[in-house]
Amino acid sequence: MTRRTAEAALLPGDQALAIAQADASRAYRDLSSYRIQLVLEDDGWHVDYELKDAHLKGGGPHYLIDPRTGAILSKRYEQ
Repeated sequence: MTRRTAEAALLPGDQALAIAQADASRAYRDLSSYRIQLVLEDDGWHVDYELKDAHLKGGGPHYLIDPRTGAILSKRYEQ
C-alpha cells in the first residue's frame, strides 16, 4: 500500500467529529458551552471538548477515534 493509498483510506475529520458529537450529545445534551479541538495524531483522531469559559469548573468529553474504522477507541467524560 502506498502512502497516498493509506492517506486516502483515512476517515476525514468531519466524520470523526460527527461520531464524537453523536456520543457526546447523548451524555451532555447541550454542547454549546464547549470549544472543540480535533487533531489527527499517530494513534488516531483526538476530539476534545473544553469549556469556553475558563472560570467554570468541570470539562467535556474526550475521544480517541480509529482513523480507519471510525470506532471509538477510548472516551473520557469530565463533569
